[in-house]
Amino acid sequence: ETAWQRAEYSQRNSIPMSYSPDNYRWSCGILGIPAKSLQQLKFVQPSLSDDDTHTIDLQQCICKIDSTVFEGYSFSPAQDLVAILSKTMRGESHAYNVTFRSLSEDKPHPDAGSPLVKALDNQIHPQLFDSPYTQSMIFGDYYGLLCKYAHKADDELVDLLQIWNWKSKEASPVIFLTNDRFLVASARELKLFSLDTIDSVNAIRLVARFSFPALRDPFIFHFITFSPIPFHASAHNQLIAINMCMSAPTTNKSPYFTFYIERNTLLELESTYISRYGEASQDSPSLPWSAWGPKYTRFFENSYNSCTHRIFGFRSAELIGDLVSRDGVLQPRPLRIRDFNPHRVTDFKAGNLSTSHQRLVEGESPNSTLFLDPLGPGLPYIETISQEKFLANDMTMEANRITLLSLKVGNSMYDTSQSIEMLDFE
Repeated sequence: ETAWQRAEYSQRNSIPMSYSPDNYRWSCGILGIPAKSLQQLKFVQPSLSDDDTHTIDLQQCICKIDSTVFEGYSFSPAQDLVAILSKTMRGESHAYNVTFRSLSEDKPHPDAGSPLVKALDNQIHPQLFDSPYTQSMIFGDYYGLLCKYAHKADDELVDLLQIWNWKSKEASPVIFLTNDRFLVASARELKLFSLDTIDSVNAIRLVARFSFPALRDPFIFHFITFSPIPFHASAHNQLIAINMCMSAPTTNKSPYFTFYIERNTLLELESTYISRYGEASQDSPSLPWSAWGPKYTRFFENSYNSCTHRIFGFRSAELIGDLVSRDGVLQPRPLRIRDFNPHRVTDFKAGNLSTSHQRLVEGESPNSTLFLDPLGPGLPYIETISQEKFLANDMTMEANRITLLSLKVGNSMYDTSQSIEMLDFE
């Protein structure tokens, strides 16, 4: 904990990379990289090969892909699983093929109910379907797929959200899952659903609805996303990060905010909703922002930055500022660590923790005229900023480690090489 409190790592290890990652994803300390020119997905895990010299190796697995139809992928190292999303030919009755393969052996996963599943079958317009935004995820036994602005079979333009048990031979589509409760974000609210299994059939039930803070005209919520949660941490209370991008026809600027809320708080708000409105339905009102947001959330205004709001448990990490300066030069940035653990906040207030490198933040929220509703003080935290700066364009966070995709600049901004750097906080 002392290393986190001082934002000073105990070890730093790096290894150069011979290729430039694109469309990469992190999971459990493993980096997934599509190498389309090689018709393959690479999965790279940096690990210490010598505790004395602190040199590291890159353990690597490869899965073959067809780059002409490759659309995306998700993977779960804990389950030795990679799910590959591929587009179908125009005129087909389904939008995508999803294949479930072994991460380590590049063959059909032995636990998959079917090695290939047709996604959005008989739900799309066979000639017009072309979703500009797709996102997929794996959560335990479930695989979920989101397609925005897609043409349905009746030519209506909608957002499609589908999930199924990838271990089941009967892939019954349902909606996004988080254990037996799952969140769906719309342009105005959060919806909390439950997933009940009745006679081996998945049944979905709307549990509660929570309004977002109102925006000033003419701004609207352009899109809402969730920061990923590590699968192995999903059973415990932790921070949930909800990202909000706004837009308006009168400006080309898109304000971008993120707010945090504890996972258990969202689940407990279910009883608050029911006590006020009874059983939820599609026509029932939403719990107003004033009844839950100001007290239980913490807002941050963001720049478009690939190194913000990396979360593990109650701790978040980010690199402060823009990677590219106003002069068009790549610039190193300091590391900021925020600790929202309520017990540590209490200890800090009581004077039981060192304050030389830290400060307590409470009662502050973004001073924004964009919102009609007050954002409120919510969620106090302890902030630590490193003295050292890092030149990196992406990062991931684990229990005792931050892994950076670091940059080294050659003769120009466009002459850069990348390496993986591991910062151990132990």
